[in-house]
Amino acid sequence: MARAAGARGRLGRCGRRWRCGRRALAACVAWTAVWVLAAALLLRAHPGVLSERCTDEKSRRILAALCRDYQGGALAGDLCEDLCVAGRLRYRRCLYYERGKKVLQADWHGRPIILKSKEEAFSSFRPPGLMEDQAEDEGQGFPEAELLLLVAGEVKSALGLELAAGSLGPLWPGYRGAHWQGQLASLWSLVQQEEFVLLSMLHGLSPHAPPLLGSCGHFYAVEYLAAGSPHHRALFPMDGALRSQAQAIGDMALSFLDLVRHFDNDFSHRLHLCDVKPENFAIRRDFTVVAIDVDMAFFEPKMREILEQNCTGDEDCNFFDCFSKCNLRVHKCGAQRVNNNLQVVCDKIFRHWFSSTLQSPAISFQLQRQLREAVQECADPGGPQRAASTMFWRLQRLLRAALRELREAEK
Repeated sequence: MARAAGARGRLGRCGRRWRCGRRALAACVAWTAVWVLAAALLLRAHPGVLSERCTDEKSRRILAALCRDYQGGALAGDLCEDLCVAGRLRYRRCLYYERGKKVLQADWHGRPIILKSKEEAFSSFRPPGLMEDQAEDEGQGFPEAELLLLVAGEVKSALGLELAAGSLGPLWPGYRGAHWQGQLASLWSLVQQEEFVLLSMLHGLSPHAPPLLGSCGHFYAVEYLAAGSPHHRALFPMDGALRSQAQAIGDMALSFLDLVRHFDNDFSHRLHLCDVKPENFAIRRDFTVVAIDVDMAFFEPKMREILEQNCTGDEDCNFFDCFSKCNLRVHKCGAQRVNNNLQVVCDKIFRHWFSSTLQSPAISFQLQRQLREAVQECADPGGPQRAASTMFWRLQRLLRAALRELREAEK
């Protein structure tokens, strides 16, 4: 009787046996989906978790291979002699490896610099067939017009911009020397790196982008600036700052506003920042903000190309910090970005500062409250949105007023 009752109980809970199996399978699938989603979110928030280990030993091997290729004539660059022969460019430490990208610190004439490449080996960058065809005569017979077309094509692929041959600037080698084939191969390895191309276009035009200092093969150099970190109370290192933390934050915030205005208005197309976090910025001694990692910065034509994808909902139209809307009628993301650089800076940088950090008795309670409310309104994508220009001027006015009060308190 008891056994029969137990059997009936189990049947009562599961029905037929195959139903239990189906429920177990469904539960297993659901748990798997949850873990896959969690892993995807983790990788998006912390892409470095699967990065290879950054070591001095491997970094030195990478640079040694670079110098062997230079000495063999396979590559060229204005920094190669200092790195490989004269010893004026010396490796110091490995900063990070991330998804193939190698970022190293070095000293050049006693000045700290950064060496970067999105690939480890020079051989990872295959030259186009036309360049390979010229190998026998060291590339001297390569038609200049065709080379210009190839480089302009790479610029369009990287940035979405149509450039005239005369505007290629630092991308153009400029002369045909004894190692022209190595120059061509090195040029080709560099123009396949989006960040190098973008920094070349901004060279000398922006106080908010690091200047290119030179290159050797597929590695290019920029100035060294200490990156921000969420572990810093003020997000950026304040070592040696000759002013209070509240004043420093006010100056940095104004510089972030200037960066937003500059990238929105000062080029032929708006420059969109799709990965805004402290680690991608640094601060100069005068508190100018510099975008030190622009792998995820795109001019308007490229941004539209990236956003215009198939979708089933708005969540499919989010490309890191750059959002679009899904048109459910045609299941296509709109090409127009619906948020903006200012909104993301307010969310990812200003919220941290103006929720608590800029609490100074020298700033009136009313002004602190107004600044905090303005930042919250600026950052909230679901709240009532003022025009970006209106919000920009409001924030700038409040920040300047806060700095005035801080300066008055010091007198």
